[in-house]
Amino acid sequence: MYYLPYNKNLKQFSRYLRNNSTLGEVLLWQELRAGSIKGYKFNRQKPLDQYIVDFYCKKLNLVIEVDGSSHYHEEARLQDKARQEILEAMELSFLRFDDLDVKQNMAFVLGEIYHFVELWESRESN
Repeated sequence: MYYLPYNKNLKQFSRYLRNNSTLGEVLLWQELRAGSIKGYKFNRQKPLDQYIVDFYCKKLNLVIEVDGSSHYHEEARLQDKARQEILEAMELSFLRFDDLDVKQNMAFVLGEIYHFVELWESRESN
């Protein structure tokens, strides 16, 4: 597995983000915490390289992002795309959800996460 650099300078900001999460992030964290997705451990507001991702599962090499209204502008989308490409080059997979889906359609969001996990497990078992 590829070694992911950890930027210690982001630790304090990461803690700030955890303590000031959006409602969508809080709701999704309630579903991801304590290994409730098939026993996989997730971290939230995890520093990876020069970035902080909303949720990260090391075993799955999975990043989950919850995009709220600040991500709807073209400049933000381009920044998200560039950031995602850099992290994908580090062998990470991404699931990206709209904040409204997390708040209003959690079953869909969890279904997508479970689908990813099942695909990952089937690849790993071969």
